[in-house]
Amino acid sequence: MVAVKQQEQLVLAAAVAVAAIKRPAPAKNNALQALTSAALVLPGLVSSPVKALEVNTVDFQYSHYQEGERDLININSGLAPIEVDTIHLNSNLSLADRIKFAFNYVQDTWSGATPVTTAPLVTGGNSPILVNTPSGVITVGASPIITGNIALNRDLLPLSQAGIPNTQTVDVLSTASPETRNQVDMRLGYEWDEAALDLTGGVSIERDYTSGFGGLIGRWDLNQKLTSLNAGVNYTYSETSAILDHDATPYITKTAYIDQIELRGGSEIFHGNRQDWATSVGISQILNKNAVLDATLSYINSSGYLGNPYKVVTAIFVDPKQLESGQEVLSGNVQALMEQRPDKRNQVAIGGKYVQYIEPLDAAMHLSYQFSHDDWGINAHIFEADWVQPLGLGWTITPRIRYYSQNEANFYQPYLTVEQPYSQQAVDDQGREIWVDASNPDNGVEYVRDENYNLLDAEGNIVDESELNVRNKTIAFDASELPDHFSSDHRLSGFGALSGGLSITKQFSRGIGLQASFEYYSHAGGLKLGGGGEGAYADFDYYVASAALTVDLSAAANSISQNTHHHHGGDDHQQHMHNTPAGLRFAHMMPQADSWMIGYQFMYGSRDGGMRHGKNSASDLEVVQNGCTDALPCRFTPSDMNMTMSMINIMYAPTDWLNLMLMPQFVSKSMHIRELEGRPPPSIDVHEHTGVGGHETGGVGDTLFGALVDVWERPGHEVHMGLMFSAPTGAVDLEFRRIARIDGGIVHFGMQLGSGTWDFLPSLTYNGMYDDWSWGAQLSGTVRMQQENSTGYRLGNIFQATTWGNYNFTPWLSASLRGVYTWQDSIHGDYNGFNAGAGPMDYPDNYGGSFWDVGFGLTARVVKGDLVGNSVSFEWLQPAGDDFNGYQLARDGALSVTWNFSF
Repeated sequence: MVAVKQQEQLVLAAAVAVAAIKRPAPAKNNALQALTSAALVLPGLVSSPVKALEVNTVDFQYSHYQEGERDLININSGLAPIEVDTIHLNSNLSLADRIKFAFNYVQDTWSGATPVTTAPLVTGGNSPILVNTPSGVITVGASPIITGNIALNRDLLPLSQAGIPNTQTVDVLSTASPETRNQVDMRLGYEWDEAALDLTGGVSIERDYTSGFGGLIGRWDLNQKLTSLNAGVNYTYSETSAILDHDATPYITKTAYIDQIELRGGSEIFHGNRQDWATSVGISQILNKNAVLDATLSYINSSGYLGNPYKVVTAIFVDPKQLESGQEVLSGNVQALMEQRPDKRNQVAIGGKYVQYIEPLDAAMHLSYQFSHDDWGINAHIFEADWVQPLGLGWTITPRIRYYSQNEANFYQPYLTVEQPYSQQAVDDQGREIWVDASNPDNGVEYVRDENYNLLDAEGNIVDESELNVRNKTIAFDASELPDHFSSDHRLSGFGALSGGLSITKQFSRGIGLQASFEYYSHAGGLKLGGGGEGAYADFDYYVASAALTVDLSAAANSISQNTHHHHGGDDHQQHMHNTPAGLRFAHMMPQADSWMIGYQFMYGSRDGGMRHGKNSASDLEVVQNGCTDALPCRFTPSDMNMTMSMINIMYAPTDWLNLMLMPQFVSKSMHIRELEGRPPPSIDVHEHTGVGGHETGGVGDTLFGALVDVWERPGHEVHMGLMFSAPTGAVDLEFRRIARIDGGIVHFGMQLGSGTWDFLPSLTYNGMYDDWSWGAQLSGTVRMQQENSTGYRLGNIFQATTWGNYNFTPWLSASLRGVYTWQDSIHGDYNGFNAGAGPMDYPDNYGGSFWDVGFGLTARVVKGDLVGNSVSFEWLQPAGDDFNGYQLARDGALSVTWNFSF
């Protein structure tokens, strides 16, 4: 075991190396990063010291965020709380003696219900959705309809149905279908003897939010490297293209941002952009061999659209004439306004961290504090502490605690009370009602009603109404009488947050480390420093569970050099084992006992180019008439579909004839659909896939595990058998959100994340090699081991045959050519729950078929140095022939990228 004292000295040296600037979180109004972080801070708060680039390490981390249910005051919403699945790949490499490079890839998928506003309980904002069933009427959900009329007393307090003041406030929830975010960022650094400079940059992309960012970070060492000064600057540009299609949209007043809303394809798309400049300066001082102190000062300037297009504020409009009349019970008109935040924000933060090694316990204590202030009126405090305690035999346990508190923004209000009518009848200078042509209200033609309610034109002539379609002309509320800015987002309220967590780390030989962490977080107005926080209605909690695998490439490479088999490099199989194409699984074995391989595979598949039936193209009319059922013709069809898959590959050889494998997967899928020409007219009782947003799903896929067994081996030839299994860890019950109170039903078969059944994946592989050539062939299949999954169906069995050849141009570079034949059966059974049956993607017969593909690949290997044992492979599979079952979208091709490290 490495003593904590040694570990902490390394950490201290790294901590003084650089202070990096975190960019503003690239999520929905910076919300997603706040959700996926165990330390929920005010969105936009950036800048904290981090350690310098470690070298030659690769980390894989998976985390699951799960929020608890909100208290909706006796309402059973049926809405699942927010949950987020995140996979994170990080690599830090030494490209040369002084040049360091880091690469990060993050993919997270979130779904569930979140507050869109807060409102008085009496408004009935979480309107129950009731359904008649054989057992009676049941609540199947809630809809965020927050418009209507409520009763108020003369103090403008809401009244219950019994006429008693009821000031109880409640969150109003809305939900969305799953969404996925992908982020890539890189960091390139150069080190001098007493200084370092890093260049950073990256991009974060999701369906409705994109941001690009870059920065410079510098470090200067003084006082024999006991003191380090560090500084950095970062710039982020973000664009919002939010599709305003959630349940509440029809009831939201958007006039404040009408110039930023585009109508396209049946959707309202809100456009906005923002810029963030951030700078940070800091100092790190090694106090003695056991202690270090850091201090950091940061400043952030944000401008542009700083709001959240999915958040609204409940406004109760009261006509002042009611107050003048002396009425005891008044009527309030409840409306939802898009929140309006300032378009500028300046934030300053100052913080410090103290690290102390406690020699008698061989442990380390970390204490930190940060204070931030911004011109929105928010002052925030963050206290953190953790204790790093080794337990021996490579085990380390780290408990931590964190407390956060802030006061509310100066424009935060749970809801607004506005003393003016939301709209009123327009009248002329004589007090007569003005009416307009309802079919063209903007043509400027107006009419008035006389005392006998006759309709008069501009010349005073009576008009025959039978030939017109007229309606009242109304005047909207005066927006200038509203506050300049307002928001009911609970993240801008006064609250406190307390979280505690525990991490357990196990360090194995040859540079492999495993970590498991759990953190629980509680957000409550009552936890605010000094009290006076938001009401208990907005209290919530969540937990984050994560697991991580870390590989120290240099340490593992040293184990290779100490191994005589690898050192002499005399085994042809070892030389060619990484020459198999990137898109091929279970194709090679490690021939030496006690060998490891850690790998990562990224796959991207695309479908586009129109609908197909069998080997031929299919017209819209064919799809409408034949793609679904006679009773329910198709109304929609996919226009494109994309799939990405990230898979961790862990392989261990306990003997020279047996390899054990574990392969967890993380999947994301997206689909856009279009209306079919000649489709039947829409029905108000049917879920309509209107708009341009498309659908996304993502999260944990099925988990593969099993063994590869060597069955025959001769010089230059090898045959092995794969006995792999698939555990049904991927979801098969994902559902669309409700639209206008209509059930969306279960998501299309092809958009689910797994098979939902236990599956057997047998394979038989032959590998041959001679000089710079290698070749092989494989027969493989997927056999579903259950009749149906929990949702009522099972995917079709799969058979695949493939053969390939590979040539080494140099010891480190090779190319491959592969042919693939795949047969897949159609889906058996059907959903046992409601599915809208909107198009061919919802019918089991439209899956599977026979497919031919040609693959082109490249493989690069590291053959010496600290990174020996690493290889990176690429392969593109190009469709060469398709024979689809039923009606399906044409295939474009698939890309596979694989990294493997054997030691």
